[in-house]
Amino acid sequence: MYTAQNNFLLNCILYKRRPRLNQMVCVCNLLLLLLLVVEYKAGSSYYVLNLLQNGVCTEVSGLDVCGLGPAWWSALSASAGDLQVELHHKPQPSWTQTTAFLGEPATDYERSGWLCQIGRNLVIVVNSLSALKEAFIQNSAVYAGRSPIPILDWVTKGYGILMAPFGISWKQQRRFAVHTLRNFGLGKKNVEEGVAEEARYLIKEMLKQEGKSVCPMHLFMNSVSNIICSIVFGERYEYDDKRFAKLLEIINENIQLAGAPMARIFGLAPFIKHFPGPHHKVRHNFDSLKQFIREIVEEHRKILDPENPRDFIDAYLVEMTKQQSNEDSTFHEENMLLSTADLFLAGTDTTAATLRWGLIYMMDHPDVQDRCHEEIIRVLGFDRSPSMEDRAQLPYTHATIHEIQRCADLVPIAIHETTQPTQLRGYHFPKGTKVMPNLTALLADRKHWKHPDTFNPENFLDEKGQFSKSDHFLPFSLGPRVCAGETLAKAELFIFFTSLIQRLKFSWPPGAPRPNMNGIVGLVRSPFPYNTVCHSRDTTH
Repeated sequence: MYTAQNNFLLNCILYKRRPRLNQMVCVCNLLLLLLLVVEYKAGSSYYVLNLLQNGVCTEVSGLDVCGLGPAWWSALSASAGDLQVELHHKPQPSWTQTTAFLGEPATDYERSGWLCQIGRNLVIVVNSLSALKEAFIQNSAVYAGRSPIPILDWVTKGYGILMAPFGISWKQQRRFAVHTLRNFGLGKKNVEEGVAEEARYLIKEMLKQEGKSVCPMHLFMNSVSNIICSIVFGERYEYDDKRFAKLLEIINENIQLAGAPMARIFGLAPFIKHFPGPHHKVRHNFDSLKQFIREIVEEHRKILDPENPRDFIDAYLVEMTKQQSNEDSTFHEENMLLSTADLFLAGTDTTAATLRWGLIYMMDHPDVQDRCHEEIIRVLGFDRSPSMEDRAQLPYTHATIHEIQRCADLVPIAIHETTQPTQLRGYHFPKGTKVMPNLTALLADRKHWKHPDTFNPENFLDEKGQFSKSDHFLPFSLGPRVCAGETLAKAELFIFFTSLIQRLKFSWPPGAPRPNMNGIVGLVRSPFPYNTVCHSRDTTH
């Protein structure tokens, strides 16, 4: 009986017996690359390329591994028996079904993940919570490698924290960053008070445009960025600061460019760095950020008091002095600039993007917005600022924030790399194997969530209406590469969101188009730009 699945498996067998066809695959992929270049120049942002009959199979530990040749930029999903390459599209939980093509339906491995050969790279896509824990908790050091992103490696040269390879430098820089952030109040009351104060500035700024259609992107980025700036730089920036606004603009641009087709093309053909093209925009933007930080560092050097460091930069300068006689020290100028940039980037875009997604869901679900407001007013009144201690008394609001994070699925995939030969679920894998934790599979697991396909805060409420945390909820990932600012991000999301819904009511501008909910997939999945209308909830306003 002919089926799409049988046809796929038949083609895999044919490829084993006819190696010459692999050359045809390479030619086809070259044509696809040229197509991507043409489409990218034309401004297209979404591609679907059917590669139904381009499977290449190899044997790994007795398991058939089916892949797509050199088109490694792909995000894969199964649809009607076809394999598709989808760019700028949210990964689908249907990845969990792909193991059926490998001839192992209804097995534990199907639930755990699947394998594919992408170019020369063996890739493990990890779907289940148990497999994720086996890899990133029980064997954390083995899976702590970071798979290179060529365009980012080109501009960072492997320094800093986020894109640094697993090794001494990464360990020292991350340990120092986490320790220093804690020393400056991360997770403590004074940071919460700083977030609450910034939330008041944000609300005041939004009320200047009350009743008008306004894009909230810059306001959210500025307010969230001011929190990490106060810890790292020791200062905040006004919302009308044009230089800082430009800096936030290029940060957002780089985060999107790093996930654009251009970045994939750079990965396939890094020699294009010697030629003009949009990839140079990434480098120019990054150089602008480094120069901004370099100027702040020089200002800190002039008035540095080693006995009383004021912020992260002061602490780093003190550590550099301590390590001067250590030839193996990784504390130097370039790591300082890159680590500071990483904290600034990670502490700005992800939380701001989550708040922007949150506003979309609140405008799409005014009943949820009103219920949150009623709960907040009942507990806090109109004037008292929220704190993290209020979460227990605000279960519906707390659940709503978690549901926003679940549906936003901000960082669905971050590609790791094994640092040594290892095993996972009984299969052997060599050093350098790419590992993709499919967090989307957890966040959309139909067997786990009450309402997996819709926005519904009840996903995080028990039968008594109390908040119920799920072990499938991993928006900050897990293991040694888990978000270093998780504690700060949680405080920012809760206090900013609660303050906004406490004081303001948000709605879509009349006749305004809704943004495409697939979002813009760069390093994070951000919403497309949109406008909102806000009104004060204060009847005396």
